[in-house]
Amino acid sequence: MTTPTLSYDVSDADFETAVLDRSLDVPVLLDCWAPWCGPCRSLGPILEKLVQAYGGRFVLAKLNTDESPQVAQAMGIRSIPQVTLFAGGRPVDQFMGALPEGQIRAFLDRHLGPADEQPEQEPQWGPLDEAEALLGEGALAEAQALLEAIPEAERDERHAKLLKRLALASQAPAGDPAALAARIAANPKDFDARFALAALHAHRGDFAAAFEQLLDIVLRDKAEWREKARVQMVEWFEVCPDPEVVSHGRRYLGMYLN
Repeated sequence: MTTPTLSYDVSDADFETAVLDRSLDVPVLLDCWAPWCGPCRSLGPILEKLVQAYGGRFVLAKLNTDESPQVAQAMGIRSIPQVTLFAGGRPVDQFMGALPEGQIRAFLDRHLGPADEQPEQEPQWGPLDEAEALLGEGALAEAQALLEAIPEAERDERHAKLLKRLALASQAPAGDPAALAARIAANPKDFDARFALAALHAHRGDFAAAFEQLLDIVLRDKAEWREKARVQMVEWFEVCPDPEVVSHGRRYLGMYLN
């Protein structure tokens, strides 16, 4: 690397130089992600914030696994997001899933020591935070057990939303994504295929892609499918963990309905 930037993209072509060799000088946190991965989009801004907060004590390398299959295969990546810390030219630790900021700080502090910059009020790690992290990792049974263990008197709106998100992730919809995409390509007004593909995207946590399919229905149809898509989007707004994706969906839904 010729520039001292704290955050940069890497690929199969420059992985050895940008990650392995770079980690001989400074720890490198490798974020393995993909554009279709909803939890990856939630995790990315947190990592960008932390690399600045730690002031150069590590650098952040971002690897798109769709575009870098050789590294993904070499690292044995089966699920994303996967974040690996490299130091001395080798991996030393890693975590899976879109963990909250507090847990990522704890992960970094084990290897780097605490950052000079700390939040003014560090939020406490509670059972709902843990349940949300488990959902992000795909540990559905553990998340369900934790949510069910919370006393009735302590269950709030966030608890209800996490239960809805758990239900969505637990109920795998039928359909093959490639076959559904082919149907849509052949007939953009195949709303049944669009709705089924949206359900598959939502099930795996990619609400941006799910909303895209439903918005296309709202744009193209003026009758029953339009209302069905609107109702489904409103329902999924409640369980989508990414506020930016929800804001984008709400904005375009309002535009298309007017």
